[in-house]
Amino acid sequence: MLRILVKYGAIVLSAYLGYRYRYRLLNVLLGVPFLRRSVVASSMNMPLVKDKMLQSMFKLETSPR
Repeated sequence: MLRILVKYGAIVLSAYLGYRYRYRLLNVLLGVPFLRRSVVASSMNMPLVKDKMLQSMFKLETSPR
């Protein structure tokens, strides 16, 4: 019984810490060139992400006259 309680406590604690430090963890993971390259490549295979990125990159800006 105590073993199960400790296991669930560890899972809850790791989930809490992962959520609390999610941006720090993401920066550490994306600091690795191989992981960053694979994340960018896989996200560009998603049509919704690809369309949003291309729209924002190649948006024509007109200056007001």
